Amino acid sequence: MTSPQYDIVLFGASSFVGDILTGYMMAQYPPGSDVKWAVAGRSANKLTATKQKHGAHDIPQIIADAANTQQLNDMVKQTRVVVSTVGPYALYGEPLVKACVESGVDYCDLTGEVQWYKRMVDKYETQAKQSGARIVHCSGFDSIPSDLGVYFLQQQAQAKFGKMCNLVKQRVARLKGGASGGTVASMVNIAKEAAKDPSLRKELQNPYSICPANHGFKRRQENIGGAVYDEDFEQWAGPFVMAAVNTRVVHRSNALLNNAYGEDFAYSEAMLMGKGGKGKTRARNMGWGLNIFMLLAALGPSRWILERFFLPKPGEGPTPEEQLKGNFDYRFVGKTDDGQVIKVKVTGDRDPGYGSTAKMLGQAAVCLANIKKEDKPGGFWTPATIYQDDLIQRLQDKSGLTFEVMN
Repeated sequence: MTSPQYDIVLFGASSFVGDILTGYMMAQYPPGSDVKWAVAGRSANKLTATKQKHGAHDIPQIIADAANTQQLNDMVKQTRVVVSTVGPYALYGEPLVKACVESGVDYCDLTGEVQWYKRMVDKYETQAKQSGARIVHCSGFDSIPSDLGVYFLQQQAQAKFGKMCNLVKQRVARLKGGASGGTVASMVNIAKEAAKDPSLRKELQNPYSICPANHGFKRRQENIGGAVYDEDFEQWAGPFVMAAVNTRVVHRSNALLNNAYGEDFAYSEAMLMGKGGKGKTRARNMGWGLNIFMLLAALGPSRWILERFFLPKPGEGPTPEEQLKGNFDYRFVGKTDDGQVIKVKVTGDRDPGYGSTAKMLGQAAVCLANIKKEDKPGGFWTPATIYQDDLIQRLQDKSGLTFEVMN
């Protein structure tokens, strides 16, 4: 069997995030570097324009449409890893996952669509284990800072206390950045699917929905949907829109790590909103606003009005200047079963969903390309179970992230 000619193919390179990712890869891995990569998408003109924008004239391009099985099969056979930025994944993502699974080719993406994640695991995990394909969803802002943040905290706890923490909280201390049309479209699609399917609504309430069937976890998990006072942070906290996917990825990591965090492990996420009455009001308003948005997105007439007049369109998002001004700061507190406490933080120096996500996704792909199949065989992995310390180091060296112990 001949070796593939590329280490990585960026599928959807002319999309909003794909364009940022192309620029990042060009800066880090220009032609002649130790990473051989190509761009792919359905429009030759758009791919060429993206390459010209970033001075990537010598980077090869592949024409492949998300709905064209033959083109996808031809594309994946040319590479070791495929990175996909083509969403909403629930609408467009399955054919590529299927092609990678069938060909034994590794794959990563930046989906935050937990309902689609579950469908892919249920449908393709057995075959991925047979073919050797490593599928790693949620390799962007959802859910690398959360999943690797918990992993980093647990490694530090093990070194400091000789045991891991069975309770971990993540609180968003700062989040500055805008939403793109692609992210909004994914959220709207989840609301639309859930409105039609009672079983999906029930599934979305299950904190262990993407864990293996025999996970055995029974602990009731805290779901922060309104204003709560957090004594550990001495602030009011409100719901974090990405908690629904991040918490589930962290629980799947625990299961895949043979319950390393404990069978009664508890994990929650929320946004810190400040002290006193103002903090409480902000936290309450955050909860109301999120609930109202999901309700409006679930109803056909109001969804049409939102999409037509208020929400960004696919392909739209923060400007390059706004991405540079963006950043995020996650705080974690972990507690062992005998009351010992450790605090860590994870920060990023760009707009979290786009400038920072592109850098995370690029390094995740390079990391995946360097992991030997005999060390990590085929299957559906999480960031904390496959990338681990290698990616943490890469993110700190090349992607503007920090992982720090605070006590």
